[in-house]
Amino acid sequence: MRKKPEITKLETIASTRVFNIERMDLKFSNGEERQYERLRPPRSDGAVLVIPMLDEDTVLMIYEYSGGTDRYELGLTKGKIDKGETPLEAANRELQEEIGYAANKLTFLKTITLAPGYQANKTHIVLAEDLYESSVDSGDEPEPLEVVKCKLSELDDLVYHEDLTEARSIAALYMAKDIIDQQISD
Repeated sequence: MRKKPEITKLETIASTRVFNIERMDLKFSNGEERQYERLRPPRSDGAVLVIPMLDEDTVLMIYEYSGGTDRYELGLTKGKIDKGETPLEAANRELQEEIGYAANKLTFLKTITLAPGYQANKTHIVLAEDLYESSVDSGDEPEPLEVVKCKLSELDDLVYHEDLTEARSIAALYMAKDIIDQQISD
């Protein structure tokens, strides 16, 4: 049976606007002691990643500048959950801010992590269907985003597109395809 290690000391060793770096002193159930470091957002209700389906085969993706890779990446609508928002409310807001649509049907699929060994961030994956045009202020986007129509029926080719490198988007697309294929067959 798994028993979580005891955190004997926890301290912030560096902080930015986006991340805290924390040092954790841990004592495991077998007596071993280790130090871990992790990235933790200063205050976070997590983030959402949304799969906006225009119809049962057409997913709306975006090109957005990514500072980590210093290039424009093809991906799905995403953003942080604001204080007091549910993941579904955040998903609908992000859709309107980033692609100019809202959804009549939002389905929570799964909460995922990116690198749980050293990051505390959680992303809630949401499938958005029955879209309608609706836009709000561009939120925190520094420039308008390019919206691209892609086909789930061509997913095997899409995931090898040189501009689609984000693992969360790739995983979410496969989840959406499974669910939509099941809806079609039912």
